Amino acid sequence: MSRFRLRFEKIKDKYDCIVVGAGPAGLTAALYLARFNIDTVIVSKDIGGKMAVAPLVDDYPGISEVPGVKLVELFTNHVKKYGVPMIIGEAVVDVVKEGDMWCIETEGGRKLCAYAVILAIGVEKRKLGVPGEDKFIGRGVSYCAVCDGMFFKDKVVAVVGGGDSAFSSALYLSTIARKVYLIHRREIFKAMPYYIEKAKKNPKIEIITNTVITEILGDKKVSKIKVKNTITKEEKILDVDGVFIEIGSEPPKQFLKSIGLELDENGYIAVNPDMSTNLPGIFACGDIAGGRYKYRFEQIITAAAEGAIAAKSVYEYIIKVKQSENNSLK
Repeated sequence: MSRFRLRFEKIKDKYDCIVVGAGPAGLTAALYLARFNIDTVIVSKDIGGKMAVAPLVDDYPGISEVPGVKLVELFTNHVKKYGVPMIIGEAVVDVVKEGDMWCIETEGGRKLCAYAVILAIGVEKRKLGVPGEDKFIGRGVSYCAVCDGMFFKDKVVAVVGGGDSAFSSALYLSTIARKVYLIHRREIFKAMPYYIEKAKKNPKIEIITNTVITEILGDKKVSKIKVKNTITKEEKILDVDGVFIEIGSEPPKQFLKSIGLELDENGYIAVNPDMSTNLPGIFACGDIAGGRYKYRFEQIITAAAEGAIAAKSVYEYIIKVKQSENNSLK
């Protein structure tokens, strides 16, 4: 994200801890690690994660109605204050144990090692899985209202989903588009009542419940969607210029399995209350964390809290590792 003037410190080969991911969990973990005087580096494919594409954040205490990208800037500047080096734009593709260190490799071939790794990589957007979706990605199908909304000024768009992301995207798009259909497969929404009431009062938003999209149609770009009522089975065509899909996310299960991490039944990393995993030295926090001790409430504030807990746990872990090393040298 070029608007952030990140200070890139000289990158070394070894650190005390590598934080993988730079969303609210990863940035908070790095902040606390720096305050614990733990030599830390952040490696991430982007900055901010889902926070960066939130049209408006109004549930982070002390900061009212702030664009997600601005909140990312505030988080990032706080981490910059402590001089934590950042490698941005390189996804981590492998994590392996080498001796007493954990080593990560990026898609660019970079290799870094540390005593501990915090995985705060977030989750991946879930697709609808209907005909036309893949065909029209970038040509009317989008998974990010903030990124692509301005392409649909004074046009008609559809938002699919029933959670906070879907409603906040619909509200944001209503400031740009001529009309917004908000389509949800159920009658009941998961979004916070505040968002629901605001959308219901918005004259540019039409909420359609008990309905699914069965096909996305068009020639060179999206022009229509075929929808079906899940109760009456009635089908109809809606003329739209764009479709924004906000139906949740899922973890990168294969990548996590390749590391040897224990996953829960939904594919999230099983963590203990201190954010540790089944692999000593590997910790996880934020949306990617799961397991029986995790209460799922995917908010910026909970992700940040877990990042702080993970940092404290890493601090205690590294103290033990270094004490063991010192004792072995005596």
